[in-house]
This record gives sequence, C-alpha cells and structure tokens, in this order.
Amino acid sequence: QVQLVESGGGLVQPGGSLRLSCAASESRFSLNAMGWYRQAPGKLREVVASITSGGSTGYVDSVKGRFTISRDNAKKTLYLQMNSLKPEDTAVYHCNTVPNGVFSWGRGTQVAVSS
Repeated sequence: QVQLVESGGGLVQPGGSLRLSCAASESRFSLNAMGWYRQAPGKLREVVASITSGGSTGYVDSVKGRFTISRDNAKKTLYLQMNSLKPEDTAVYHCNTVPNGVFSWGRGTQVAVSS
C-alpha cells in the first residue's frame, strides 16, 4: 500500500502563503491522478485541487486563482502552493488519489489562517 506523508502546514496571517508537500512511498504515485483534500471542523472533506498523471489540473471555485497544484513524479511528491490565504482555508489538508482516495491516508498537515 502506498504511504503518504504531508508536510508544510502552519499558522499564517490572512493574505499569507504556504507550500504543502506530499511524499509518496512508491513510484505507483506517478500513474495516478492526485488531489489535495481538506477538512475543516464540522465540515465534510472536500477536494480542493487535483492533477492528472499528465499534469492537467482542476480546482474548486473557492481556491481558483489562489492555489496551484503541481507534482514531481521523479521525486514522488505532490505540492500545493497556497497564496492569498483566507480564514476559511483553515483545515487539515491531506493528499490522496482522486476521486476515491485509494492510497493509505496520511496524518495530514494543519493549516490555520488567523490574525
């Protein structure tokens, strides 16, 4: 089973930036469409960004123009560059395959946006 380890979260002021990383344990990572999921307290988990094995990307409307997803298949790593962060971006962020999250879920990384 592919293991995933997310990192890069933290506390940031509104308008700030963070770059999340997701390291996969196996090269099967490169064959799969991947996404960044987030779950805020009391809310359902949602996919905010996705990228196919070939590099085509998609975003939920709430993050379009602010977040950029990318991947380095040689490094087995997924990234999420988050700019112009808002308090409503506060959540635990996970990575996994899309649409079904078939890899083993990591612990996630906490993002908190607050002044």
